[in-house]
Amino acid sequence: MIISFTNQKGGVGKTTSAVNIAATIAALDKKVLLVDIDPQGNASTGVGYMDRSGLKSSYHVITENLPAEDAIYSTEFKNLDLMPATIDLAGAELEIADLESRERILKRALQPIKDKYDFIFIDCPPTLGLITINALVASDSIIIPLPCEFYALEGLVQLTNTLESIKAYHNPSLKTLGVLITMYNSRLNLTQSIMNDLRAHYGYLLFKTPVVRNVRLAEAPSYGTPILYLDKFSKGAQNYIAVSKEILERIEDSE
Repeated sequence: MIISFTNQKGGVGKTTSAVNIAATIAALDKKVLLVDIDPQGNASTGVGYMDRSGLKSSYHVITENLPAEDAIYSTEFKNLDLMPATIDLAGAELEIADLESRERILKRALQPIKDKYDFIFIDCPPTLGLITINALVASDSIIIPLPCEFYALEGLVQLTNTLESIKAYHNPSLKTLGVLITMYNSRLNLTQSIMNDLRAHYGYLLFKTPVVRNVRLAEAPSYGTPILYLDKFSKGAQNYIAVSKEILERIEDSE
């Protein structure tokens, strides 16, 4: 199954969620590939690939028709592989803009390796451009990380409209697996107000466990380590364990 983490806003916990859910589900005895298509390459950094100079990457897969398997690297974490990203991706949309079926490049690239993994998780850029569209066309489902903030609600409406367009024209079977609340702080009155709004409009999509603001979770990328391996007893690690188990349950229930 291919699942994209997407939100057109930056700083919403998208990459943090992609890295930590990928690592946690891999630790639960699933074979996982993390595909980084964000030019910032933060997901790659989050699993230990700080220096990606000289590596084949998702850029080469998308723009040069490199076989996906030639851009996949193992990580030091159980059952977890990586297709890294580099800053070259920043110009990739211009390079593929005139190609035929440009929205399906990533889908075609991942098809030969899809059966080698239980899950392929894609960390998308914080935009709704052509690279993200490639991810949505390639995906079976999406997860939407959403910070517990007012402006995030407005962005969710725009993202929902984009998803409907993708389903109508490119990928009718695309499903929203869930909305993951991030940066949660139960002590704020505003948080409760926003959560009430979210439950009213997206209740059935919300994962049961929100991811709280957590110092250890924020520190983990600087070590190139998912939170499960840095401090599995931290609140952040426990949140992502709970979310990962719920993801597996939702998928099992839908089959």
